[in-house]
Amino acid sequence: MPTQSPFLSYKIECPICKTVNEFETVRVGAYTERGRDTDFCPLDIKWRFPRYDGYNPLLFFTATCSNCFYTREMNNEFRDWKNDNHFKTYRLRSIKEQHLEQLSIADSAVKRLGEAVDTTRHPNESAVLKLLLAIYDESLSERPHALDLGRFYLRIAWIFRDMARGEDSGTQLLKGMMHEIDSCYSRMKMTLEEFGVDVAAFTTTVDSHFESEQLSAHVQSQLLSHRELYAAEISGLKEDIENCEQRLNAIRQLLNEHRTALVGSAEGEGPRFGQYSSFENFLAELKSIWSGAVTNEREAIEQAIGHYKEAFANGRDISPGNQQIQASYLIAELSRRIGDYETAKEYFSSTIKAGQEFIYQNRHDQSRTILARKILELAIEQGRTNLAALKPA
Repeated sequence: MPTQSPFLSYKIECPICKTVNEFETVRVGAYTERGRDTDFCPLDIKWRFPRYDGYNPLLFFTATCSNCFYTREMNNEFRDWKNDNHFKTYRLRSIKEQHLEQLSIADSAVKRLGEAVDTTRHPNESAVLKLLLAIYDESLSERPHALDLGRFYLRIAWIFRDMARGEDSGTQLLKGMMHEIDSCYSRMKMTLEEFGVDVAAFTTTVDSHFESEQLSAHVQSQLLSHRELYAAEISGLKEDIENCEQRLNAIRQLLNEHRTALVGSAEGEGPRFGQYSSFENFLAELKSIWSGAVTNEREAIEQAIGHYKEAFANGRDISPGNQQIQASYLIAELSRRIGDYETAKEYFSSTIKAGQEFIYQNRHDQSRTILARKILELAIEQGRTNLAALKPA
C-alpha cells in the first residue's frame, strides 16, 4: 500500500489579487494509462492510490485562485510568473483589469464558474470548469494564444469522453473512499489473525519449557505457580482476541451497511450538479451568457478545431517541426471525429507531407523524429479511415 502522496504542492501568489494559494500537481508515476486514443486522450487511467479513482488527472492541469478564481495552466511558467517580464509587461495588465471587472459582476461567467468548482463532490466536472476559467482568462489577453485555447478545449473534450464512458465521478470517488476504508479494515483483521498465531506459538513455547525433561520434578513443582500465572494471562489474551474478532465482525457488517448507504444511494440518484438537474444544464445556462462555454464533447472539439486552425494559420504560437505536424494532425483527426471528412482529408494530406519532409530532413537525428514518425503513422492510418467514410455508401 503506497504511503507517499500522489501530489506535489506549490505556493504561488495570484497575479491578479495577490492571494498566496497552495496548488497541487500530480507526481510522475501516481497513475498509469492503458494507452492513448487517436487524438492522444489517455485511456483507462488507474491511480496507484485507489481513493483518487474518481479524479481525472486533468483536475490538476490548471490552478484556480481560491479568492478571485483567476486560472492558468499549472506549469513552470506560471510558478515563475514573477520573473516572466513578457507576461508582466504585455499580458497581465489587460487580463487583470478585465478579470476583476467580471468578478465584480454578480452573475458573470467568472463568478458562476468559480463558485461552481467543487473538487470534493464533483472532481471531473470541476476539471472542466477550471479549464473553462483558464480559457476565459486567456481570452482576456490582447493577443490570446490560439494554440493554448485549442489545447484547453481538447482536454475538455477528453474529460467529457471519460465521463461518458465511466461512472458518475461522485460515485467513483465514493467507491475509492470505501476501498481505502476496506483496506484499513483488512490490515486490522490480518494483524489480529497474526497476533492469534503469535499467542498460540507463545503458548506452545511456554508449555514446552515447563514440560521439559531437563527440569527435575522438584524444579517443576517450584515453577507450578508461574505456569498457572502464564495460563491465566494467556487465557485472558485469547478472550481478548475473541472479543476483538466479534468487534471486527460487527465492523464488517457496519462497513457493508455503510457501502450500501453511501455508494448505493449515489448510484440511485440522477447525476445532479448543485441546484441544476445535470452538469450539462448548468453549462447550457452558462453558454447563454458566454459563447466560449461548451456543453459536451462535440462542442469542445469544434472549439478546439477552430483555435488549432487559427494557430496553424498565423504560425505565431506553433513552432516548426513536431509541434506544427501535431497541430495539423489534430485538426484532421478532430475534424474526422465530428464528420467533417473533407477538412480531415485536407489536413491529413498536409500532415503526411510535412511529416515525411521533416523526417527526411532530420534522418540523421532519430531523437528529433520519434514524435513525427508516430504522428505520421497515425495520420496514414486515420487518413485511410477518413477516406473510407468519404466514399458513398
